[in-house]
Amino acid sequence: MDRLLKIRGFIPFILMIFLNAFVDLGHKIIIQNTVFKTFDGSAQIMLSAIVNALILLPFILLFTPSAYLSDKHPKNKVMRAAAWVAVAITAMITLSYYLGWFYTAFAMTFLLAIQSAIYSPSKYGYIKELVGKANLGTGNGAVQAITTGAILAGIFMFSLLFEHFLKGVNFHSPADVLRLMAPIGWVLVGLSLMELALAYRLPQRTDTDMDRVFDWQAYGCGRTLRKNLRRIVSNPSIWLSIVGLSIFWAIAQVIVATFPDYAEQTMGLTNTVVIQGMLACTGIGIVIGSLLAGSFSKNHIETGMLPVAAAGIAASLFILPTLNSVLGQSLNFLILGILGGLFIVPLNAMIQFYAGEREAGKVLAGNNLVQNIVMLTFLGLTIFFAQINISSAQLITMLAGVAVIGAVYTIYKLPQSLVRFIASVLISRRYRLTVLGFENIPASGGVLLLGNHISWIDWAIVQMASPRPIRFVMHKAIYDRWYLKGFLKFFGAIPISGGVNRSALKQIETLLNDGEVVCLFPEGSISRTGQLAQFHRGYELAAANANAVILPFYMHGLWGSRFSRSSDRLKANSRAGLYRDITIVFGKSLANTTTAGTIKKALFQLSVQAWEVYSQGLQPIPRAWIDTVKKRGNDMAMVDSIGQPLSHYRALTAAIGFSRRIKKQCPEKCVGLLLPTSTAGSITNMAGLLAAKTLVNLNYTASEQAITAAIKKADIKTVYSSRRFVDKLRKKGVILDTVLEGVNTIYLEDLKNTLGKVEMLSILLAVKWLPAALLKAIFCRPCNIDDTAAILFSSGSEGEPKGVMLSHRNLMVNLKQVSNMLNTVDEDVVMATLPLFHAFGLTVTHLMPLIEGIPMVCHPDPTDVVNVAKAIATYRATILCGTSTFLRLYTKNRRARALMLDSLRIVISGAEKLSTDVRDTFKLKFNTNIYEGYGATETSPVAAVGIPDQLDTQYWSVQQGTKPGTVGMPLPGTCIKIVDPDKLVELPTGEDGLILIGGIQVMKGYLKDNKKTQSVIIESDGIRWYNTGDKGHVDDDGFLSIVDRYSRFAKLAGEMVSLGAVEEQVRQALQQPELELVAINLPDAKKGEKIVLMLAGQGDIGDVKKILIDAQCNPLMIPAEIYSVEDVPKLGSGKTDFTAARALAKELAM
Repeated sequence: MDRLLKIRGFIPFILMIFLNAFVDLGHKIIIQNTVFKTFDGSAQIMLSAIVNALILLPFILLFTPSAYLSDKHPKNKVMRAAAWVAVAITAMITLSYYLGWFYTAFAMTFLLAIQSAIYSPSKYGYIKELVGKANLGTGNGAVQAITTGAILAGIFMFSLLFEHFLKGVNFHSPADVLRLMAPIGWVLVGLSLMELALAYRLPQRTDTDMDRVFDWQAYGCGRTLRKNLRRIVSNPSIWLSIVGLSIFWAIAQVIVATFPDYAEQTMGLTNTVVIQGMLACTGIGIVIGSLLAGSFSKNHIETGMLPVAAAGIAASLFILPTLNSVLGQSLNFLILGILGGLFIVPLNAMIQFYAGEREAGKVLAGNNLVQNIVMLTFLGLTIFFAQINISSAQLITMLAGVAVIGAVYTIYKLPQSLVRFIASVLISRRYRLTVLGFENIPASGGVLLLGNHISWIDWAIVQMASPRPIRFVMHKAIYDRWYLKGFLKFFGAIPISGGVNRSALKQIETLLNDGEVVCLFPEGSISRTGQLAQFHRGYELAAANANAVILPFYMHGLWGSRFSRSSDRLKANSRAGLYRDITIVFGKSLANTTTAGTIKKALFQLSVQAWEVYSQGLQPIPRAWIDTVKKRGNDMAMVDSIGQPLSHYRALTAAIGFSRRIKKQCPEKCVGLLLPTSTAGSITNMAGLLAAKTLVNLNYTASEQAITAAIKKADIKTVYSSRRFVDKLRKKGVILDTVLEGVNTIYLEDLKNTLGKVEMLSILLAVKWLPAALLKAIFCRPCNIDDTAAILFSSGSEGEPKGVMLSHRNLMVNLKQVSNMLNTVDEDVVMATLPLFHAFGLTVTHLMPLIEGIPMVCHPDPTDVVNVAKAIATYRATILCGTSTFLRLYTKNRRARALMLDSLRIVISGAEKLSTDVRDTFKLKFNTNIYEGYGATETSPVAAVGIPDQLDTQYWSVQQGTKPGTVGMPLPGTCIKIVDPDKLVELPTGEDGLILIGGIQVMKGYLKDNKKTQSVIIESDGIRWYNTGDKGHVDDDGFLSIVDRYSRFAKLAGEMVSLGAVEEQVRQALQQPELELVAINLPDAKKGEKIVLMLAGQGDIGDVKKILIDAQCNPLMIPAEIYSVEDVPKLGSGKTDFTAARALAKELAM
C-alpha cells in the first residue's frame, strides 16, 4: 500500500472514488428509507427493487457508448466530465427535496446512475494505467476497499441524518419526508464539488485516439453490442470472471432489496439505522476481505481464494434466515462481506489483466453490462416473486441455492486454483512470496516458462505467482508413482523421460500452440549446489515450431529450505523469524528460438533482482553477528593456530569491551587497523563495527607512501595495532614508525589492560542471558545496511591504491552468496590465513565464518605453510583459501605432508590466475582439487567461483560445478556481461570481450574520487555494473574464462598480444612451470610497443631467445629484451606488483 500511495495521482484518485460512491449511495439511502417509512409489504419490496433497477439500467443501455468514451479519450478527462455532470444532478436533486417531488427525486436516481455508467469503465481502466500490471491485485484491493468504505460511511451517515430530521416530526406522505430531507441535498452538492476539484488533479496517462469513431447505426441496431459481447465471451478467463462478479452482485442487490422487509416482518425492527447498520456489516466485511485479498495478491493475482470464498458465501446465505438476533445477523453479514471481498478483488484484477491496452474500456464496460443485466434480471424476479407473495425469507433461501450452484461451478472450472490455494495456505504458514516482473506475464497466447529448479515445491511457487493456469513438465519416474499419477494427470502435468522424448515435446508444442502456459525446468532435476546446472536443450525442439514466447524466471529463497538439497547447516542458518521470504522474478518475453546460453544469462540477470529483494531484509554486520552468537553460544568461534579457542559468547564479549573504548578513543568515522590475521584482529574489526565505525585495515606490505596516502585519504586519526606485531614487522625490515607518526596509535596490549574483570563478567552474563534484540539495543550503535562498513585500499598492482568503499549490504550479500555456494556443513572449519586488508581475507575467511557461525582458525602468515598445515590437521579445517602463489608453496615444501591436509573439503584460489602447474601438482600431492574463483575488491570481492561437481544418485547425472581453465559460474545474485571494450555492446556467447560484473556486491564507489567511480561503474538494465578491465568470455553453460587484463596487452605492429600468454609460453618453452617471471610492455620507436621479459634467479639468459625460436613460438610473442633479476616485485597478497615491475623494466631498458 505504501508503494501505491507514492504514485502520483493515486491519493486524489481514491478520494474521488470515495466521494462518487458516497454521493450516489447518499441519494439512494434517502429514497430507499423514504420507501421503507411510507410503504409496506409487497409495495415496499417492489419499489426497493425498482430503485435498484433504475441504478442498473444505464449500465446496460450505455454499455457501448461508455466503453467508446473510455477508449477514445484520456480516462482522467472522462472522469472530470462525469464530475461536472454529478454537480448538476445533485443540484436538481436538492431542488426536488425542497419541493417534495418524490417521483422526480426517484427518477433522479436514474440520472445519477447514467453518470456512474459513463464514469465506471474509465475508473476501472484508470487503475491499470495508474498503478501498472504488477500492482493490479493491491490496487484493486485498495479501490474496492475505498468504494466499500464510502458505501459504509454513506449508509451510516445518511441513515443517521434521515432519522435525525424525522425525529419528533409527523409525516403522511413521501413528499413530507423529502421536504424534511432538503438540507441533505446541499451536502450532496458540496461533496460533488469536492469530487470535481479532485478530478483536476488526476495525471493524464494516455492521449485521445483520434482514429476511433463511434458507429451510431451499429449501436442502434445492436451490432456493436453483439460485437463487444463476443469480445468478452471469446476470452474464457474474462467471461468466467464477469459471470462470477455478476452472480455475487446480483445476490447482493436482492439482499439489499429484501432484507429490510425480512427485518421488519421476522425480526420486528423498524429503525432504519439498525437495519442499514446490519447491511453495512457486509460492507465492513468487504473492506476487510478486499484488503486481505490485496495482501494475498502482493505483486501478483491470487485466484486460489475464489473456490473457498464461493463456498463460504453459499454457506453464509443458508445461515442467514436461521438467525433472529441483531448481533447474529451482523456477524453473518460481516463474514459474508469478508468472503465477498476475497471473491471480487481477484476477479476484477483478472478482468483488467486479460483486457488488452486498447480494449480495456470495451471489456470493462462489457463487465458492467453483463453484471447489470444479471442484477436487473434478479431484481425483476424479485418483483415477480413479491407479486405472488413469496416471502423475503423464502427469497433469501432461494439465493443460497443459487450461491451453491455458483460455488460448485467455480470449483469445477477452477480446480487448479482450489488446490493452489490449499497449497499456498500451507506454504504461507512458513513462506512469504514476493513477485517481481508480474507485468511481463503475457495475458494470452502460448508461454513457455523456463527457470531455475531449487526445491520440491518450485511448481507451487510458480503457480502461486501466475494468474494463468500452468501445465508442468516433470520427470516420468515421479509422474508414474501410483499415489501421484491420478492427481498429476487431472491437472495436466506432462511426463517426460531422460533423453529426447519426442512425444512429450510434441505435446508441449501443441499446448503452446493452443495458447496455454507450460513450465519446464531445463536443468532436468533439483539443484544440488544452489547454482544453475547445465541446461538440457529439449525445450528448443518443443519451442522452435510453437506460436509462443519464452518467459524466463528466477526463484530465490528456497535454497536452504527443508525442500531443497542444501546442507543441514545451511538450512539451520537460513531460518530467521517466522517466515522464509521467497522471491520470484519474471523477465521480459524472449523469442521461441532463444538459445540455452542466452536464457541462462537472462536468469543470472534476474537473480540480481531477486537478491536485491533479499538484501533488503539483511541486517548490518554487527547485528547479524549478535544473532549468530546467540544461536552458537559456547561453540568455538575462532582460535589462533598456537592459541586457545574462543567461544562465540567470549568473542562477542571481548568485542563489546573493545568497542566501548573505540567509541571514546576514536570520534572519527574511520578507524585504522594495523593487525595480522588473528583472533585479536577479528575481534577488533568486529568491535569497530559494533561502534558503527568504518574499518580501514591498512596494508602493511605496501610502501610507506601508499600507507600514508591511505591514512590521509580516509581521514584516519586513530590506528589500533599490536606491539608484538609491529616488532615482528620491524624484524622483517618493515619499519612503520614514520607512517604512524601523525596518528594516535593505540596498542591492543594496552587496551586489553583497561578491561576490568567485573566489567567483562557483566558483559559475558549479558551476552549469555539477554535476548538478541536487547543486546543490539544496548551494545550495537545504530547503523544502516547501506552505510560504509569498510574501506579497502586496492592491491595497487597497476597503479596508486584506490579506497574501495564497501557497505554492510555489499559484504553481507557477498558472504551469503559464498556460503550458499560452498553449501557449508556442520563439520566445516575455515582456515584463515589471508590478511584482513585483503578483500578475499576480510569477507570470505573472516566475516563469513563469523556471520555463518563456522569455526575459524587464524594464522598470520600465509607463506608459513608448514604451521598452516599443522593448524589444518589439528583443527580438521575443511575450507582453505589462498592465491596461486601461496598455494604453490604447499606443493614445494616437503614438510607440508599430504595427510596434514586430508580434512580439506574445498580449496579455493583467488586474487590471481591459478597456475595450471599449481593446480595439477596440488592435486597430485594432496589428492585435493583447487577451485578457482574470480572477483575484485570492487565486488566485495567474489563474483564467480568453481565448486565441486555433484552426483545425483536418483537419475545418475552429474551437476557440473567447475570446468578446467574457467573460474566457474557467477554466484547467484551476480551476473557477468561480456561487451565490446569500446562500444560496451554485449558480445555473442563465447566471444572474448571486456568483463562487466553486476550485482548487489558491487561497491558504493571509490573514496573521494567520484570521477574514477563514474569511469568504472555503468548503469544498465537496472543493474550497476563494474568494469573490471579484464578480458574473457562466457560459454554456453555460463562458465567464465579469463584471458588477461586489457592493461596487460602489448600492441605490436597493430596486433594485440597478451602478456600473460607470453609468460605462459616462456614457462612451457623452458620447461620450468614454476619459473618466476613477468612480461612488461614498453614504448618502441619501430613497432609502437615492445615486450620486456624479466626472469627471477636465472643467471644465464643468453639462450632463452633461441629456445623460444626453436620451440616455434609465435614471433610476435618473443620478447624483444630479456633480463635476469633477483626477484620479481610482489605485493603482500602474493600478486605481481606490475607498477614496480614496470619501473624496474624501464630502468633495465635504459
